[in-house]
Amino acid sequence: MNPESGRPGETAPGRIVFLNGVSSSGKSSIAHRLLTDLDRPFFHMSADMFGAMRSESRTHELDPNDLGEVLRRTRAGFHRAVAGMARAGNDIIMDHVLSEPWRLTDCLTVMTGIDVVFVGVHCPPAELRLRERRRADRAVGTAARQLDSVHAHGTYDLEVDTGTASIGECSAQIKAFLARPPSNRAFDRLRATADR
Repeated sequence: MNPESGRPGETAPGRIVFLNGVSSSGKSSIAHRLLTDLDRPFFHMSADMFGAMRSESRTHELDPNDLGEVLRRTRAGFHRAVAGMARAGNDIIMDHVLSEPWRLTDCLTVMTGIDVVFVGVHCPPAELRLRERRRADRAVGTAARQLDSVHAHGTYDLEVDTGTASIGECSAQIKAFLARPPSNRAFDRLRATADR
């Protein structure tokens, strides 16, 4: 930071650890554990957090078309907020559900020039149903409906499974991966495919 102006100077972008998985797959639990396990400060930014900022009463008044547009703008704003925080030099753990193709395409665009480590978070369908039954904020079957679309792109830097590994083990796998030197990332490969 320039002490005379009080404004940030040129800062290298931070890293984004992008956790993608269906609802109830364990993304938020992994993110919270990573905040403790990683050796430097990261921010956890999730799509749910951004949705919670929006007026609940006014959102419920919207008709389906208007609601769809508000939700699209919320997701687009979330992508840009994460990218903006990273461009300011902050390290981010991003927790998202890529249930529509445009969400990934948008992230590939707005996160150009940022080191994104793309992590697929998996969980067996039977376990997802059990978790949904335990939660009061999810309809049973939500995760099952998302399964085909969320991982449709098929390319990750790392994949973890919260049905076969504990949250601590998943966090440890991600931490170990982050310690390796950067190489050709999944986001780079996905961009190259999209550009053809």
